[in-house]
Amino acid sequence: MKKTFRLFLLLSIIFVLGAFTGRFFSDKISSEDVIGAAKIAGLELTQSEIDSLLPGLEDARSSYIANRKTTIPNDLGPAIWFNPLLPGMKIPTGPDKVNFGKAPLVRLPQNRDELAWYTVRELAELLRTRQISSEELTRFFLDRLKKYDPQLHCVITLTEDLAIAQAKRADTEIKAGKYRGLLHGIPYGAKDLLAARKYKTTWGSVPYQDQILDYDATVIKKLEAAGAVLCAKLTMGELAWGDVWFGEMTRNPWDTKTGSSGSSAGSASSVSAGLLPFAIGTETLGSIVSPSTVCGTSGLRPTYGRVSRHGAMALSWSMDKIGPICRSVEDCAIVFNAIQGPDPQDVSLIPAAFQYDASADPRQLKIGYLKKDFDRRYAFHDQDSVALEKMKAMGFKLIPIELPESPDLSIILSAEAAAAFDELTLSGRDDLMRRQIKNAWPNSFRESRFIPAVEYIKANRLRTKLMQDMQKVFDQVDVYVHPSWGGRSLNITNHTGHPCVVIPNGFRNGRPTSLSFTGKLFEEGKILNLAKVYQEATVHHKEHPVL
Repeated sequence: MKKTFRLFLLLSIIFVLGAFTGRFFSDKISSEDVIGAAKIAGLELTQSEIDSLLPGLEDARSSYIANRKTTIPNDLGPAIWFNPLLPGMKIPTGPDKVNFGKAPLVRLPQNRDELAWYTVRELAELLRTRQISSEELTRFFLDRLKKYDPQLHCVITLTEDLAIAQAKRADTEIKAGKYRGLLHGIPYGAKDLLAARKYKTTWGSVPYQDQILDYDATVIKKLEAAGAVLCAKLTMGELAWGDVWFGEMTRNPWDTKTGSSGSSAGSASSVSAGLLPFAIGTETLGSIVSPSTVCGTSGLRPTYGRVSRHGAMALSWSMDKIGPICRSVEDCAIVFNAIQGPDPQDVSLIPAAFQYDASADPRQLKIGYLKKDFDRRYAFHDQDSVALEKMKAMGFKLIPIELPESPDLSIILSAEAAAAFDELTLSGRDDLMRRQIKNAWPNSFRESRFIPAVEYIKANRLRTKLMQDMQKVFDQVDVYVHPSWGGRSLNITNHTGHPCVVIPNGFRNGRPTSLSFTGKLFEEGKILNLAKVYQEATVHHKEHPVL
């Protein structure tokens, strides 16, 4: 068994060494190749052991070459699936129980430009009471997208024809009394890693900028079923890293000299600038939280296994998550309610009920806070300190907690991303990508080819230990508050799959700051309720940039 592991480990490394030196297909594997691979793997081998390995390495290499002849599309996942639930965990079951509370009293503003800053809930009431039509509202936001995109570079493709058709259908249905709910007739945008039939799905990347996937992602289908109107495919960092895509860098509406952060760059930028009421983003390791922080939007990163990823670009099969970016927490709850739930095309989904009651008092929750993180001097320290005092003044009792120590699990994302885009690396088409620096995907994909399979599996075993340790944290509290940036919560919870809500909580040097709330697996309702009650006692989400 020991020799089998050595064989597998060494062959993985030798296979890459040969491919990158140009000797792979012509030369036999030599003792020197094995010695170099063993050094990377941390193994010490005698010459006798090396001689015993060589025939098996050659045979296994032939198997690898044969496997490469099969084209593997990005949407074909591995036959192993991550499950964030541990034995004995309880999650909400039964039917969804959702109460959004009483509708607001809203009147159509005399200055139509003010509609840019209305929430989904407010716009929904205007549409329901037929003070404005979906077609009028859609054309209003399409015009704003056209007007301000040259400044912000947040749009890859306008889906104008589709939007007008969907808006007209919504108007016909609403007029006939067939009201589908709070998203009926509401315009929105989707990060351009979600497939939309007849439109390009570019993944923000040069090698895929003309790609058309002739089907709709499940999230797109669910929003269409809710009556929402797709206006644009929005920018994303190339293959979901950063805010630079094949056309430009997406800008922060609060300071257009700077980027909007990534990778849900266009989603956050467009909502922040009032170009759309809401947008769909994704997060693997911060891609909803970070751009929401920079752009001053409210975002929800749901529990892993909550929202179907069918039709979404795969970056990390065990970490990718899809969620809403909105003007308010209430809007996040509304959009999440529409996109969450079962889908037979995504085997990673876990059946759980969404329980949300806008009228519930979150003061009944056990609320923790990361005292050591908040006590440090960091960029948002002053704004976060004010937020904590505000929560205490509102009657929230905050319990100091600490997160467990976390091992370095970065190779999990690195290995899965490299596997998802292995064809791009081996074909050399990664040279087409815009960012070719050390800290970018092309170099990361190549580095990841040297990660031994044994180390990847070991990291996932340590991940299980981290999940167990986090469960002990949630034995103490229902929710905890923490800095959005800095500290270890963002990294830990993206690996354990816990949900997070991020909201604006002030400004620093003229740019937004944010605060985050993290909760138990599949209990988005509690963190949404807590964040909503706190947010509605502040005004930060009502501020907007001047373009």
